[in-house]
Amino acid sequence: MRRRRRRPAAERERPMRGGGAAEIDGAIDDYLDHLTSERGVARNTMEAYARDLAGFAAFLARRGVRAVGRIGPGEMRGHVAALAERGLSPRSQARALAAVRGFVRFLVRERRLADDPAAKLRIRRPPPRLPRALGKGEAATLVASPAEQERNGLRDRALLELLYACGLRVTELATLRGEQLNLQAGFVTVAGKGGKERVVPLGRAARAALEAYLRLPRGRPGGRTSPFVFAGQRGRALTRQAIWKIVRRRALAAGLGVRVFPHMMRHTFATHLLSGGADLRVVQALLGHAEVGTTQIYTHVTPVRLREVHRRHHPRA
Repeated sequence: MRRRRRRPAAERERPMRGGGAAEIDGAIDDYLDHLTSERGVARNTMEAYARDLAGFAAFLARRGVRAVGRIGPGEMRGHVAALAERGLSPRSQARALAAVRGFVRFLVRERRLADDPAAKLRIRRPPPRLPRALGKGEAATLVASPAEQERNGLRDRALLELLYACGLRVTELATLRGEQLNLQAGFVTVAGKGGKERVVPLGRAARAALEAYLRLPRGRPGGRTSPFVFAGQRGRALTRQAIWKIVRRRALAAGLGVRVFPHMMRHTFATHLLSGGADLRVVQALLGHAEVGTTQIYTHVTPVRLREVHRRHHPRA
């Protein structure tokens, strides 16, 4: 018998409903347990799914649907309409419905539902959104903005250099431990989504910034060294929110006129590699994408690149 998974915070906060609604709650628990134990879905994705499925369960309760077997096409269409009425963007609606589709398909596989109620559901797909990336000059200005003599200057410089040099996700950066760095060889071993590891070169600038930063004590009370590369005052890993604030504050101080966030540095990493001629499959491996199609979004041609190619190859340019 499988051990019951501890429910994510977003799911635990949902009020329990009486009667047969517990059957739907239990089915959601089973699905989330399946995602964790058998598919290795990342924690942040799990929390998003838990929120979306809690919303679906609340919608079913309002309609008086308290048993799994009563989830049909009408409930799916009604949930789509309810999401639209809440004023959610097409992208947010699509994400919420992806969680629900996965849930009902799981119920069909487990023979708790005879047919897939979402099989004939048609929704308007959001247009693909091109990732926003910094220009090369903007990226250089940002990573150079922390001064060595500033409070946390060496830490922030190393953090920004690592984001730009390696294209890490913010969670990968927050949980990075000292043993994952090989400064002598110039590589970092990244623990990616689903527990998949990848090895990414550091580059000279990030390596030098890390060497300077890691000479500082990253202390805990009692003089012990934190295992985390980027640690707070008590030796605990910096939170994702703390990293977001560091990047945002440094971008403002550098005078960048755009809203910069950690994932934009990942976009910048990929865009600059591809615009420099890197092979798409290599960039896929460096980013830790399971599918090359995910990486292809970075292959859009910038206006600067279009003008450069036109000038180089057109006889009347």
